[in-house]
Amino acid sequence: MLTGEPFIPREITVHLGAPDEDAANVTLPFSDYIKNVASSEVYPTWPENALRANIYAIVSFALNRIYTEWYRSRGYPFDITSVTQYDQKFIENREIYNSISALVDELFDDYIRREGNIEPLFAAFCNGTTVTCSGLSQWGTVDLANQGLLPYQILQYYYGDDITIVKNAPVRTAESSYPGEVLAPGSSGIPVQTMQIQLNRISRNYPAIPKIPDADGVYNSATESAVRTFQGIFNLPQTGVVDKATWYKIEYIYTSVKHLAELDSEGITIEELPFQFTETLVPNMRNEQVRGLQYFLAVVGAYYEEVERIEITGIYDQQTEDSVRSFQRVFGLPQTGVVNESTWDFIFRAYAGIVESIPVDVADYIPVPYPGQVMQEGVTSEYVRILQEYLSFIHETIPEIPAVRNTGYFGPLTRASVIAFQRFAGLPQNGVVGVVAWDAIAGLYSDLKFGYGKRPYQAPGYTIRGE
Repeated sequence: MLTGEPFIPREITVHLGAPDEDAANVTLPFSDYIKNVASSEVYPTWPENALRANIYAIVSFALNRIYTEWYRSRGYPFDITSVTQYDQKFIENREIYNSISALVDELFDDYIRREGNIEPLFAAFCNGTTVTCSGLSQWGTVDLANQGLLPYQILQYYYGDDITIVKNAPVRTAESSYPGEVLAPGSSGIPVQTMQIQLNRISRNYPAIPKIPDADGVYNSATESAVRTFQGIFNLPQTGVVDKATWYKIEYIYTSVKHLAELDSEGITIEELPFQFTETLVPNMRNEQVRGLQYFLAVVGAYYEEVERIEITGIYDQQTEDSVRSFQRVFGLPQTGVVNESTWDFIFRAYAGIVESIPVDVADYIPVPYPGQVMQEGVTSEYVRILQEYLSFIHETIPEIPAVRNTGYFGPLTRASVIAFQRFAGLPQNGVVGVVAWDAIAGLYSDLKFGYGKRPYQAPGYTIRGE
């Protein structure tokens, strides 16, 4: 499974037959593929709103196959097939209708997803006459368009009210999710953390796989034990290391247990992903990634005198741009005011270094900073214990947020309490605690305990001055 926010691939490889059929593979630009499928699946004479709804579904379906690496994770050298029994209808060298081509040029970088989720919706569809399904009815879209429904309303009719259309997704070359090297004890980094998060979720369906207490990106003995058990269950050599075969088997099982390639997908939230670089952040953007960036800068700014202080708004405003420029100046980076991958990595490393230097017992007088790792069901750590303390303290004032025992284990009761808080705070109700949810919980706890919204970035223990 690809990590981070979905993007539009420059190219897609289509297998001209069923998955195991001996047939050719064709690689072509993604937009050309969408034009071919739309010209093969629907009629250009249909109402424009019906055509638009169908194109959104076609794009989302294809992106889901690419994002989950549905075929590549099983060893196939292609992204999708041309057979409607499995995927969408693709006819090599077919005529493309001009009206459909024009609409695809406008819509090929837009896709559907459920609110709060990351992955493109598995937008299942059928013609609605000879074949019916639980997804979109192609001929049914014509009737709805003739009734005056807009494309988004048509999609809501079939997929539910909790969908959203992502506009102008970035276009870039797709790369394999496999990091290109074997992960083994001593390895560290985002690929390790991605694998740990996936194994912990898989263990809910396969309890024999031991939980990895801290999904922190460090390949420790607990990670090795979980990998060995996984390999034994799924008939792989029990080496305790993650080679390409094990990586993709983990990915395939993770996709399966979460139903990511089905309409009833459990979904992936931004907070389930390692907090990594997903796209260049620029002025005027507003999203959770910007909010996370601002949190990290706020903490860094509290400890580095020359990094300008910042408010957390989720909007990449002038204050954010100025803070980024000051950080880039302190760390010897080009002062662009834009957060590319290099700047992101420097900011996160600076933040992680500060967190490591702060003892957890500061909770007596200041909320501890976000630990830099996702907390979700199955995780055991000292930070989970602190989270539970915060939630239980909040419960005394807000009874609808359940109190939980301070065990350090993130179990179903902790998840229920987190969901209740997220509902109260207007956050996505996913039961997962990442940087945004942590800051909100710590902020309310601080407000109730100290009488004001004290944060770790407002009362540092010391200041680091630039050379």
